[in-house]
Amino acid sequence: MGYSEKLNQVVKKRGEKDTTLSTRIHHNKKASIGIGSLIIFIAMIIVAGIAASVILQTMNTLQQQAMNTGKETLRDISGGVEVTHVSGYVSNSKITQIAIFITPIVASEDIDLTYTYVSLSDSSKKVILSYDNTCFSSSVNNGLFGTLNASNLTATEYGVMVIRDADNSCTASSPTINENDLVVLLVNTTQCFSGINTRTQVFGTVNPEYGITGVISFTTPTAFVETIVDLQP
Repeated sequence: MGYSEKLNQVVKKRGEKDTTLSTRIHHNKKASIGIGSLIIFIAMIIVAGIAASVILQTMNTLQQQAMNTGKETLRDISGGVEVTHVSGYVSNSKITQIAIFITPIVASEDIDLTYTYVSLSDSSKKVILSYDNTCFSSSVNNGLFGTLNASNLTATEYGVMVIRDADNSCTASSPTINENDLVVLLVNTTQCFSGINTRTQVFGTVNPEYGITGVISFTTPTAFVETIVDLQP
């Protein structure tokens, strides 16, 4: 074999090696692109999962808030108290005490008088009264205006007398009333307004913690003939 033939064989082998190396490099480039695409795809799945989790969490939060709002709204429109009657006690030609009869409205949840306040006005002055747990009676055993000592009440307090309470839920420490219960809120109007004169318009509300408020609205008679007068209804 001559020198030229040997040289041609060497060149041919080198060409084959270069072709094989080029093919390998080409294949390696394809593998790199595939791995990059896989990484991007996995990242997209992770981001989508996080986004879906956030959306589901937000939906659950909104659903819970909507349910709570619905419950509160239902409680506000289906609960509350009703003022059934108001009587007054006359002394020295003035009403010195008033007794406000209240009962929960039909289907109302329990009403805690601890968190119930009375707003009352004689058209000249307005007072806000809250429950005084030292002025409580589980019955009206000595008459409407003789059971409690109204002189112990200030211009910011009212007392409670229980007339009807089948389950004994209304106590001095926990004055809670429920359906069909009937209690009296006693107010010392001498302390509040220095007494209420004749021909006086009186108005106010009994405001439970939630629900419908009871309305107080009456005008005193032109003359006080009896010691105890019916004022409302």
